[in-house]
Amino acid sequence: MSVALIAGWFIMIHMHTVSSSQPASKGQFVELTVENVAFGGNGVARKDGFVFFVKGGLPGDKVTARIFKKKKSYAETAIWEILEPSPDRIPAPCPYFGRCGGCKWQHALYSRQLAYKKSHVAEALAHIASLPMAIVRETIPSESEYGYRNKMEFSFSTRPWLPPEEFAKGSKDEGFALGLHVPGTFDKVLDIEACLLQPEAGNRILRTLKRYAATSGLPAYGIRSHQGFWRFLAVRHSSFLDEWMVNIITSVENRETMEALSKELLEECTGIGTIVNNISQRKASIAVGEREVVLQGNGAITDRLGEFRFMISANSFFQTNSRTAVKLYEKVAEYAELKGNERVLDLYSGTGTIPIFLSSRTGAEVLGMEINPTAVRDAEKNCRLNEISNCRFVIGDIRETLATSRFKPDVLVIDPPRDGMHKDALAAVLKLAAERIVYVSCNPSTLARDLKIMSEEYEILEVQPVDMFPHTYHVEAVVKLVRRKER
Repeated sequence: MSVALIAGWFIMIHMHTVSSSQPASKGQFVELTVENVAFGGNGVARKDGFVFFVKGGLPGDKVTARIFKKKKSYAETAIWEILEPSPDRIPAPCPYFGRCGGCKWQHALYSRQLAYKKSHVAEALAHIASLPMAIVRETIPSESEYGYRNKMEFSFSTRPWLPPEEFAKGSKDEGFALGLHVPGTFDKVLDIEACLLQPEAGNRILRTLKRYAATSGLPAYGIRSHQGFWRFLAVRHSSFLDEWMVNIITSVENRETMEALSKELLEECTGIGTIVNNISQRKASIAVGEREVVLQGNGAITDRLGEFRFMISANSFFQTNSRTAVKLYEKVAEYAELKGNERVLDLYSGTGTIPIFLSSRTGAEVLGMEINPTAVRDAEKNCRLNEISNCRFVIGDIRETLATSRFKPDVLVIDPPRDGMHKDALAAVLKLAAERIVYVSCNPSTLARDLKIMSEEYEILEVQPVDMFPHTYHVEAVVKLVRRKER
């Protein structure tokens, strides 16, 4: 009798399903109908007043799920069997789907992904900001569903991570790996040959570099041991010029190896404009070097947003979905309602994309505030590249620069990190009393938290979700606010 058949009988004998008379517990099986999707990507089901999060579940799925984590008010489950699939469900095209974790929704129709994202924004505003009547528009779709990422980072590892089913087949977690981190881990790397979120030319670079590194005689960097040579690969793509940057991050400099690798990359892969080697001995697992050696080209590539060009270096920030970023910034400009003489203040201005994008719409000054000096230097370079003279930038913590600034804006643009605005910065924003505010957010929860406070002095006219990251739960939102008239 086969091992699989014996295992199946064992599961059937010992499997018991949660009923209305017994509490849920770890290891139990439960039949569920998925009702919704939570921000984070998991399905949501309810049974007898208890909430179940279903990994990989989509609204309309009827499943048997196994509980792997139990809390007081909810349980986390994984699908054991799909009894009836959701009408939203489609086959996921990526062979790594479900293991990589980068794309939680490849198995969902794209039109439904857009609806999920709108609901996440609307629900956050209703439940956190107490704004149930806020106007939330239909999500603006990405220009492309696949191949949209202009930057990818891959990690080297001394061995590939394998899921349990691969061990069951006799596979061994030995050898050299270059791929993506398993969700929730820092030391597990899934070895991959391609990622569908980047253009195919980027996957050729990935495969070529992995083949070279694996046969170089130099070891991959051990995330725990902090020993080894190969650390990360970062690739960037300019959709404007269809040009690539290859950035190899190593623990030490080895010019001979890097020059031989550069030669092989240029021979095997088309469209490479520049190759750089970032060198870092820091233990932190980030793909940024302490110093950089340019091996090919000038160490930067140029991309375009609308009519503006941007010089992008290896470690500078740039919107990951270039073509859809234009839609995002066009919405910012629309909500700003610039007539030609308004002073604009942009908080968290980064490399200056929003100030530059708005500069041609006003003859007055556009001021950006940013804490990162490198980002500000890039912003100033990009202003010179586009011959823009009405933008300037201030380096410093927003809380301090706002408190000491004498700049009085007519329009305020806010594009904070995922954590939203610090309470002191938010208080300073309200003290400015700008007539119009455009708030750009990548996190519905912190957006709603901030809008709850801002709604006391500002009216939220409408909210526009924008999908910059298809097949993930991430969503951008642009909010139009106007100052309430004094009564």
